[in-house]
Amino acid sequence: MDWDDLRVFLAVARAESLSRAGKALKKDAATVGRRVARLEAALGAPLFARSPQGYALTDAGGRLLAHAEAAEQALRAGAEELAGQAGQLSGQVRIGAPDGCANFVLPQVCAAISREHPELDLQIVALPRVINLSKREADIAIAVSPPEAGRLTVQRITDYRLHLAASEDYLAGAPPLDSLADLPAHPVVGYIPDMIFDKELDYLSETGAERVSLASNSVSVQLWLLRHGGGVGIAHDFAVPFAPGLKRVLTEALSLTRSFYLIRHAGDARVERLSRVAEALVRGIRAEVVRLESMA
Repeated sequence: MDWDDLRVFLAVARAESLSRAGKALKKDAATVGRRVARLEAALGAPLFARSPQGYALTDAGGRLLAHAEAAEQALRAGAEELAGQAGQLSGQVRIGAPDGCANFVLPQVCAAISREHPELDLQIVALPRVINLSKREADIAIAVSPPEAGRLTVQRITDYRLHLAASEDYLAGAPPLDSLADLPAHPVVGYIPDMIFDKELDYLSETGAERVSLASNSVSVQLWLLRHGGGVGIAHDFAVPFAPGLKRVLTEALSLTRSFYLIRHAGDARVERLSRVAEALVRGIRAEVVRLESMA
């Protein structure tokens, strides 16, 4: 079996489309389709079910996927061992994270790792949803809750804290806000309710707020809405230092604690570059959250 055909198979399995797989492989869709057909002919089994919606793995394709990913991981581990990367790291590592972490914590952490390893290419994928590692959207994912399925390794990185916040300008002209009972008199900033992708992000259910006046699926947009006087909402303590004029309120009445988790493919533990980057991320995120929260 040709490894290059397996590489094409993996790309189609992850992209579920010949054209998207072709972009990732820098090949045209017709070439990708011929390679898939060649592999299916060699194995004597259909690997994909074709439909207008795309390419979905058959039972045979699903069985092959685990072996193809194991081969991919073994090749990566072997290449890095032969390269002797005991010192400087090189190559590419893609890190997926929710946008709060991606905007306010990871830039400082990744910049420090990059200074230490200038030949390393770090990519931050900020998405307001769960990163799909099985489709290789990222090599390493940061999440706010541990996954419940998949061949993955999970490590809790650190806790972080959230409080109600509002801009000083807004508070100066707003009705009193001395207790949670006063909250209904204020416009609330938060997530779009039907776009909350993780139960850990359903912050406002703990405040008793029934309506979100200004909403976004991005925590960064929510922070700027608060900073510009949109009302009262939940803010990450580690993000508050980036928003001058934003003030935490009712800190004794409501304080939330959540956690960040680092998630990897189980087989990637053998890839030194990924393991060392993961270790650096854990150390860096822990230190950066502590530093920023002390400034809130």
